[in-house]
Amino acid sequence: MTIRNHVDNDHNLPRLAVGVMGSAGGDVSADVIDRMERLGEEVANRGYSLITGAAPGIPHAAVIGACRGGGFVVGISPALNFREHVERYTSPTYGYDVMVYTGSGLMGREIENIRTCDVVVIAGGRSGTLGEFAIAYDEAKVIGILANSGGISGHIEEIVQLVNKDTGAIVLSDPDPVKLLDMLEKAYEERVLPEYLELIQNHDPHGRMEA
Repeated sequence: MTIRNHVDNDHNLPRLAVGVMGSAGGDVSADVIDRMERLGEEVANRGYSLITGAAPGIPHAAVIGACRGGGFVVGISPALNFREHVERYTSPTYGYDVMVYTGSGLMGREIENIRTCDVVVIAGGRSGTLGEFAIAYDEAKVIGILANSGGISGHIEEIVQLVNKDTGAIVLSDPDPVKLLDMLEKAYEERVLPEYLELIQNHDPHGRMEA
């Protein structure tokens, strides 16, 4: 797969968008931070875009890795603007190519965060990450769990059993960030990409002017 999912001379799709959701605080081990930086770097190396909630902690570790690899990073901020992002939420500013200001608050921006992603990675996590997982699961996303990263990610299998609802979501797990990304990429190509390709068959790639 290239930087953009090239179809033919007249059509292409946006980059594969990999979302990272995880603990923005609390006790996060150095091992988890290292693995998330490796994930971010690998996302960049493959030419994909990285999406986070513009939060510190685990998501920001992925941002740091993506920057190291020269990747493209989008932050979905809870704030109304840059000032509020810095002063009210004390959120990171390093490493982002684009910041989307939702003005929706920490919990409210989770929907935009998840819907912007083609695949979602969950690592560690507390209540906010649990909410993001619930949205991703309910909306049939391809979801990867970084195994052995603590927090709610260690209870996803149990949560899915308790929910007892087949939404069509795909949930994959591996402790190795590179192997996890391989699995997500394969699931995307088998499950998501064919639908996208079908949708653009008779679609004007430049859009249609309003009447």
